[in-house]
Amino acid sequence: MVAPLQLLNLKPLNLRPFHSSPTLIFPKKTSIRCSSATPSKRSYTITLLPGDGIGPEVISVAKDVLLLSGSLEGIKYEFQEKLLGGAALDATGVPLPEDTLSAAKQSDAVLLGAIGGYKWDKNEKQLKPETGLLQLRAGLKVFANLRPATVFPQLVHASTLKLEVAEGVDLMVVRELTGGIYFGKPRGFGTNENGEETGYNTEIYAAHEIDRIARFAFEVARKRHGKLCSVDKANVLEASMFWRKRVLALAQEYPDIELSHMYVDNAAMQLIRNPKQFDTIVTNNIFGDILSDEASMITGSIGMLPSASLGDSGPGLFEPIHGSAPDIAGQDKANPFATVLSAAMLLRYGLGEDKAAKRIENAVLDTLNRGFRTADIYSSGTKLVGCKQLGEEILKSVESHVPAGAV
Repeated sequence: MVAPLQLLNLKPLNLRPFHSSPTLIFPKKTSIRCSSATPSKRSYTITLLPGDGIGPEVISVAKDVLLLSGSLEGIKYEFQEKLLGGAALDATGVPLPEDTLSAAKQSDAVLLGAIGGYKWDKNEKQLKPETGLLQLRAGLKVFANLRPATVFPQLVHASTLKLEVAEGVDLMVVRELTGGIYFGKPRGFGTNENGEETGYNTEIYAAHEIDRIARFAFEVARKRHGKLCSVDKANVLEASMFWRKRVLALAQEYPDIELSHMYVDNAAMQLIRNPKQFDTIVTNNIFGDILSDEASMITGSIGMLPSASLGDSGPGLFEPIHGSAPDIAGQDKANPFATVLSAAMLLRYGLGEDKAAKRIENAVLDTLNRGFRTADIYSSGTKLVGCKQLGEEILKSVESHVPAGAV
């Protein structure tokens, strides 16, 4: 098993106009602990977690794309499919079965579809699908979540923002993933002095949790454009005051990085007003959850964006940032692009298989260039297709249209 941070490409999707041979451009592999050697292993165990809603549909497409790109690059996979979320609740009574966590830990990488749905919304907290995902992240010790938001040239008109605002957006949100208010204690329900019921959570970070995600983000910014914006609420929250203190202290080690600070409410506004001012954003768990979803809509559809969750060792967790979309589940309407691009991130960041990753990235742009769209990104003059057909078109591009070494 290869440690994800040893393989981490610290630059997100960076798109450039193309003509006959579209290419998703990623830099050569650089990392916190640089590793550019050819991978010694060409056979991998991948844990697939289809989950709920549209998850099984998009995972099916991504699996086919992985198989084909891998076969063309001499890679073999052993897939093991496990339960998570609502599907696990229905089958086993818990959102994260021990068998699932054990398999994930022992694999080389984990690819997740989506979890959740109306069916389980009224469950107690420990029996909600989302609890299973939080437990999985904690179990894998993946503390750094990379969420790129890049506007594809072919989809710039799908953004709800004006052309001049959306065009050229290329930013990365680095979200702390295993601390903060989602995991802090004490938490629960109680009664106040007036006899009223209360619910409470704790936003808490230890110094080492802030330092490791901040250092990670500084390294990301160093491989991008040298700008890092730390988002907090230091004018109100003690946890954010401490966050800013630690980030400022660590900045002394990175004199080449232009560090700025922004309150989360202003950051939310600025993402809509002028998203191109941002390069790399680092923030806590809850703010990162919200801001990365907001940033995704700048691109035109949340269905286009992948993510990678990485730790110091063990397998990484790769997933689209969209939800389970129960309203369209089983109707062949899902957009598989984000999951396919998550598979590409899995290859590059989790396994160090750059050529296979490039095949997939190139194929996504080629498929877009040929005009194929699902409903969420459809516009006049393009070809409206379902999830399955879009997957077939991506496979055509993987196999025959775009060479792996196009960069």
